Amino acid sequence: QVQLVESGGGLVQPGGSLRLSCAASRSIFSIAAVGWYRQAPGKQRELVALILSGDSTNYADSVKGRFTISRDNAKNTVHLQMNSLKPEDTAVYYCNARRQVIPKFDYWGQGTQVTVSS
Repeated sequence: QVQLVESGGGLVQPGGSLRLSCAASRSIFSIAAVGWYRQAPGKQRELVALILSGDSTNYADSVKGRFTISRDNAKNTVHLQMNSLKPEDTAVYYCNARRQVIPKFDYWGQGTQVTVSS
């Protein structure tokens, strides 16, 4: 079993920045699609950003131009740089690592709270 641990959440004012990190207990990110999801109270979990094993990236329209996902395979870490934060970015952010071919896996972190408020 692999553990994913998120960090970097907190309270920030609108327009501010945060950098989330997701650390894996084993070296899996280089062979996985790694995504950051978020879930706000009363809403469904949604995909925010995705980085594939070939380093291509995808973003939700709501965060394009503001968020950047990156991966450091040597440190088994994926980051989400969040700039120009808005109150609607408030949510619990989760890291996910998934591989749909053998060896298959689907791991989730425990989540980190991001609150954007003045």
